[in-house]
Formats: sequence, structure tokens, C-alpha cells
Amino acid sequence: MDRVVRIGGGSAYFADSALGVPQLLAAGGLDYLIFDYLAEASMGMFGRARRSPTPTCYPPDFLNVHVGPYLHQIADQKIRIVANAGALDPIGLARAVEARIAAEGLSLTVAAVSGDDLIDRVRDLRAARHRDMFTGASFPDDVLTCNAYLGAFPIAEALAAGADIVITGRVVDSAIVLGPLIHEFGWGRDDHDLLAAGTLAGHLLECSTQVTGGTFTDWEAVEDWEGIGFPIGEVRADGSVVITKPAGTGGLVSVGTVAEQLLYEVSDPADYIVADVSCDFSDVRLVPDGADRVRVSGAKGRPPTPFLKASVTYDKGWRTVGLTPIVGEQAGAKARRQGAALLARARSLLRGANLPDFTATSVVVIGEEASFGAHARVRDAREVILKITADHPMVEGAGLFAREQASGISTMSVGTGVNLATNVQPLTGIFAFLIPRGAVDARVTMGDRSWSVAAGEGTETDPAQPAVDSAAPDGTDLIAVDLIRLAWGRSGDKGDLFNVAIIAREPSWLPWIAAAMGAAQVGDWYRHLTPEGQPPKVDRYAVPGISALNFVVRDALGGGILAGAGLDPAAKGMAQLIMRFPIPVPRQIAATVQPEVLA
Repeated sequence: MDRVVRIGGGSAYFADSALGVPQLLAAGGLDYLIFDYLAEASMGMFGRARRSPTPTCYPPDFLNVHVGPYLHQIADQKIRIVANAGALDPIGLARAVEARIAAEGLSLTVAAVSGDDLIDRVRDLRAARHRDMFTGASFPDDVLTCNAYLGAFPIAEALAAGADIVITGRVVDSAIVLGPLIHEFGWGRDDHDLLAAGTLAGHLLECSTQVTGGTFTDWEAVEDWEGIGFPIGEVRADGSVVITKPAGTGGLVSVGTVAEQLLYEVSDPADYIVADVSCDFSDVRLVPDGADRVRVSGAKGRPPTPFLKASVTYDKGWRTVGLTPIVGEQAGAKARRQGAALLARARSLLRGANLPDFTATSVVVIGEEASFGAHARVRDAREVILKITADHPMVEGAGLFAREQASGISTMSVGTGVNLATNVQPLTGIFAFLIPRGAVDARVTMGDRSWSVAAGEGTETDPAQPAVDSAAPDGTDLIAVDLIRLAWGRSGDKGDLFNVAIIAREPSWLPWIAAAMGAAQVGDWYRHLTPEGQPPKVDRYAVPGISALNFVVRDALGGGILAGAGLDPAAKGMAQLIMRFPIPVPRQIAATVQPEVLA
């Protein structure tokens, strides 16, 4: 009988629900629990905290919420833990965990993986004139954090040395799953297909409940959100994995939920590059394997590149956000005028105080489908929220606007209510670049021992791109139906770009979707997201294994999750914006999926 390694996904970010760990422990039979804690936003937050008089360089949740309270059960069940919870001080968190273990009277070995933190090398990196890998921007000033994305082999070495708990700093998200699989199955650096399969397993598990029904297009089909099941991956030595969840929990595991997560935050599915391998997910197959069970196989791999990705967060000044309700006739028009007037007034006050102008401003009317642009269906709403965003290089300028933007209640629009919230906060930028893998020294620390782990060799290879057939299928008497009737969709951000995955509900429907949704047509749909109102650049990729198309939309997030001033800077809803895209299909398909169009 094939050996199976069972891995539970305990968190998608450091503040994820406290529900997952006790649920997964109650399920029993796990070999590993993994926790993905770090995103660019959280790295910037800890970078600022590192500058404070009492620096906090890692999230307390690992000790206080997810793992610390359950150490006895984890030890009793002999479950090993891997988490990138160390943030900017993995050794410090490891020492804190060791102290907690000792206080609990337990005997567990803790290892830390470090070497990702490049903050002491910023001057040299800037002198080397590294450019942002997406925008070409020059290396920023006032850097908060600078970290390389390490791979899975240091984690595997720590496990091989006897670690029960492995805490890392910045690693590739999926490495927290791939590391245990390398250790358990003895995969080597040249086992590229297996490394790609393990990376895919990690990609599916590291976002916790996003693969078990969370954020699923067909949300009404997902029962019991309050008790949603956290994911379990059952992985075999051939790299195949069954995605499931604890029995009796809420949520849903289906081909649709797994397919959506498979393409979440993926650019080119045939060239998904991580530290240990270059992956091709374009021909991955998803097969139902019983209730709430989906078998995943077919990932292919190529050698890793000669580089590791590195990410910088830096100080961009200050941001003020004000939220004010406006009620009554033509509420949206009044809100837009009020937003423009408040910004003009604040600029006058800035000049009077001899302060510089705002670096960026935004006025968004919530309640009139502002996110949908020309495709909005709500007009003349009588109840809206005015969201004004103003960025300033100085906290004094941000504070001036924070005070002034609330004055509309007595000096401007009729129907202006009491300000709902005003927030002044530091503004953080993101910069990504490539660094030669040999320039980064990954290290494992266990107790008094510490050793380096070589990054391995890399080489550039070209992926084989599956063709996208855009020819309209033969057919007459076509009827346009909404995309949502034919496909699932999932979107996510990466810096200032986002991806939109469109997965056909039936493979035979994909040709009709592909014929209608070219890169130019999708770009035109999202044109309202660019400052100039011009269609953003869009790349389209075929994913034939799961009957899908993946679109990458560039320069349309206003700076992304840390800097975007819109309602969705993390691009979680960008797929939702395109679900009414019209797809001409034969009458018989239309009658099946949207019969009302024939009425």
C-alpha cells in the first residue's frame, strides 16, 4: 500500500481564524500542520515595528493562538509543525517557542531557518542598480524590509536533523509543504516533476480554506461558513495529492473549489517559478475521489532559475482615509462634488501651512458600483458612502486632511452624516527584484548548532506554452449568456498586477469562452481601473488540464495591496467584476444555463 503523508493547512495569514487548529487536531491522523503567516503587507508592518523602541519582529499568534495552546495535543499526536511565522526574527521566535515548550514540561525540538533577511545589504543592493522586476523602477529609499524567498531544502534538512517544529522567515509560501515532502519521500534537487507536484500541493494548502469553499464563485453551494473545514492534503510519493477536509465540517471540496485555488495568484501556469523548481501546471488534472475529496496530479517541473526572488518594503509617506455617509436624492453626485471640494480646500490649507501637496488622491463613491466602471448597474443611489483617500509625504499633511475632511457635515452636502471612520496610517511600497541564488546563505539553527544549506544550481529554461484556440466554434443561432453561467472565476493580486482565472464548468464550453474572451476584450472590460481610462495590458494563457483560461492584467491596481486606494487593492473581487461578460453560445447551451434569455 502506498505511503500517504497527511498535511493540514492551519492558516493563510498570521491573523487567520482560531478555528483551524483544534478542528484539524480533532480530525486526527495528521503528520504535519503547516502555517502560512507572511505576505508583503505583514512584512512591511513588522519592518516598521522593528524600528520601534520595543521592536516586535514576529507575530504573537503562533504562540498565543495557533500552536502554543495546543502543544500537548501536538506532542501526543506526534505532529510536526512547519511555519513561516518567524517573519524578521525566526531564531527569536524559535527561542520563545523553546521556552514555552520547557514551561509546559514537554520535550520537542525546534529549528529556525534564516538567511533570507538582506536588510544589512541594502546599500550594496542599491549600488548594484537592481530594478523592479515588474515595473523597472529603481531601488527605493527608506527601506523597511528586504528579504529573499528561500526554498524548501533548508526545511527538509531541519526535519532530517530531528526538528519537531520548524520556524522560518521569508520562504516561498508553498515551501512549507514541499519541505516536509522532500524529507518524507527523499526527493532530490533533480526530481523536477516531483518538486513541482509538491509545490502544487503547497500552493493548494497554504491559503487554508480558500480551497475548501472559502471565496468560491458558487458561494450558495457552500454550507456552514461558520464551521468551514480547514484543508487536509493526502500526498503520495508520486506527488499526487487528494485535497479533503475533516469529516463533519462545513465548506466544500470540489473540482471547482480546487481549480479556483490552483490558479489563484498565478501568472503563467506553464511557468510558475519558485526557488526550487520551475513548474508547469497547465496540464494538471482534477478528479473527484469521493465526497469532499479531489485528486490532483499532472504537475511537471523544470530546473529552477539561477535567481531567487527578493521583496523590499519601503516607506512612502502617510495616508488618510475618510468614510462619510451621504443620504438623499442624487447622493452620488453630491458625494463626488463634496470629495473634490474637500480636497481643494485641504490643498489651500496645505499651501497656507507651507506644506507640500498631496502625492495622490482618490474619491470613491461606495454604493453606486464604482468598481464596475461602465458596467455598473446602479445609478442615482439615495444612500452612499464617500471614501476619500489622500497621500502625503508628511504626517502633518495627513493629519491636516484627517481633520478637515469631516467638515463636510456642516459646510457642504445636505444629507451628510457623521463621519464613520478616519484613519491616518503609514503608507508602504513594494519593490521586487531578482538576486543570484548563490548570493543568499540559508541557514538552519537548532539549539547550539547552526549550518548553511546550499541553494543549489539553477538554469534558464523555456516553458512549452499550450496554444489558446480562439477560433469561434462552428455554430449558428447564437445567444449571449453571462460568463458566470458557464464558468467559475478567481482573482488575486501580485504587486500592481492581478490574475483572473476563468474555469469552464463543462470542458465543452471552453471554446465558446475562448472565442469571446480575448486579451483585448478583457483589457477593455477593465479599462476603468487605469488612471487614463485606457485598456490595461493583458496576457492570456491556456490551462487545458482544467479547461481554463488565465488572464494577467497589468498596471491596474494603483500600487497593489499596500498602496491601492480603490475598494479592492488585493484584487479579491476582480473576477466578480467580469462575471457578466457576454459569451455567445448555441441556443441549446443557452437554454440549459440561462433559459430566461430565451423567454
